[in-house]
Parts: sequence; C-alpha cells; structure tokens
Amino acid sequence: MTRRVLVLNGPNLGRLGSREPDVYGATSYAGLVESCTKLGAELGLEVEVRETNDEGEMIRWLHEAADGRLPVVLNPGAFTHYSYAMRDAAAQRTAPLVEVHISNPHAREEFRHTSVLTAVASGAIAGFGIGSYHLALRAVAEELAS
Repeated sequence: MTRRVLVLNGPNLGRLGSREPDVYGATSYAGLVESCTKLGAELGLEVEVRETNDEGEMIRWLHEAADGRLPVVLNPGAFTHYSYAMRDAAAQRTAPLVEVHISNPHAREEFRHTSVLTAVASGAIAGFGIGSYHLALRAVAEELAS
C-alpha cells in the first residue's frame, strides 16, 4: 500500500538553486521535487511537494494533513522562527510531522536559533542540504512501518 506524504515548503524555497547557493546549495526547486518523489516511490510513499510564500496557505495545508491523517515533511522557512499560527496548526497533526531545514539554523544568525515548531513535531532534521528531506522521508517511512 502506498501512503501519501505531503512535503511542505515555506517562503523563498521555490527559489532554491538561485537563492544563496553557498547556504542552500545548487539544487533547484524542481530538483528537490524530483528527488523527493523518486525517493518516496522507492520507500512506498506517494510524495506531493508544495511550496508557498503565504502563511495562510501553509496553515490550510497543515489542516488538510491533520484532517486526512497525512504525514508531513515540513520546511517552514522563515515561518520557523515566529509563526505561532503555524505552530498551532502543526500541533493538530494526526500523523508523523518532521521539521526539516537545508542549512543548520544553529550555525547561522542568532534569530534563526529558535523554532516555534520543533516542540510539536515528531522530530527535526537540519544541516544536510537536500539530504535533510531524504532523511525526513526515511524517518516518516519508518514511523509508518512501526
């Protein structure tokens, strides 16, 4: 049985490949989508990758996931540090939710050291580039198998 998983990306992540490649790497957003869907298929997951710069849309997607009992891999981008509304939506999760970051926020500016979402996530993975998503998808697959 294939299990649907949402990979949700917050602001500016659609600009991967051109946005600060020294921080976020050279992989484009299309490359991220391709690598996540390919790995998902290998893990028996139907991966749907989305990106938005709109906090309200992200919250609606988290509600959709909660209502549908869908696992989520979430890169909230800048929303990580201040969106209590997104935190409250993520807290309603009914399936695994893994917070991911391409860079290591703790090795960057002070304001990036705080995540309002980590406490309501199943876990968090950061600092492995696009590989952070791969690790998160593997974690979701393992959670679903147990």
